[in-house]
Amino acid sequence: MTSRVVLCPDGVSIAVSDLEGDGPVVVLLHGLAGSSRELLPTARELDGCRVLLVDQRGHGLSTRRPDDLTREAFVEDVVAVIEELVPGRRATLAGQSMGAHTAFLAAAARPDLVEGLVMLEGHVAGSHDPESAAALGRYFASWPVPFADEDAARAFLGDDAIVEAWVADLQTQGNGLVPRFDPDIMRRTIEAVHEPRWAEWETLRVPTRVIFARNGMFDDAEKNELIRRRPETDRIDLAGGTHDAHLDAFEEWVGVLRQWLSRGERTLDGRDLGGIGSRP
Repeated sequence: MTSRVVLCPDGVSIAVSDLEGDGPVVVLLHGLAGSSRELLPTARELDGCRVLLVDQRGHGLSTRRPDDLTREAFVEDVVAVIEELVPGRRATLAGQSMGAHTAFLAAAARPDLVEGLVMLEGHVAGSHDPESAAALGRYFASWPVPFADEDAARAFLGDDAIVEAWVADLQTQGNGLVPRFDPDIMRRTIEAVHEPRWAEWETLRVPTRVIFARNGMFDDAEKNELIRRRPETDRIDLAGGTHDAHLDAFEEWVGVLRQWLSRGERTLDGRDLGGIGSRP
């Protein structure tokens, strides 16, 4: 694995972990307040692929406080990564939550660069609650940082699936540990995600699989509306998992991702994975 940095036109640096290879290109995109680190186990299961793990702007090792947090800026970052690191090739974009939203918009904007789209626990309808983004910002601002150590962080953050990923991402600052993101940046980022993007969804031309967890964020009406507005979309409902199914339903998530990459034939290492997951 090689660490790379892509410099975007607005001066933002995007950190990328490149699992070099000669196979199909897969770009993995994490969710809000996460980093590419949490998708590294997924990347390692994609034998035979050229996997690029991206820290989106404001996250991980990328520029922490970019001025531009529009969805278009996030899309341009993905475009820059593909054009610089795998010039002349098309990629499959796979993302979770906010990362799924970034992947979807990138696929809609630049189908010439994208051959497939996988969205885990992502949606395009946005949020009708103007308070939800502010509430997330307040939550991240409530973290009593710096944490004295990882145990102190776990004691405050609880035992949700995402917690170990957050703890693994903490960095040393002074006499304690702090996250690799700022609460106000997270709030501004999710505010943009909460804008509905149905027009892009309904005109999307890229083959798409959407994956929902059993105990995820979206209800049946929201899932069904996504398919109603774009019937050609392939939908898989996992038997388990939460919104962070890439962490707490890992084997099932990886199975349906690999199945999609092989387009229902055989997985990259030759094992038959037909029948994993279920259609509604």
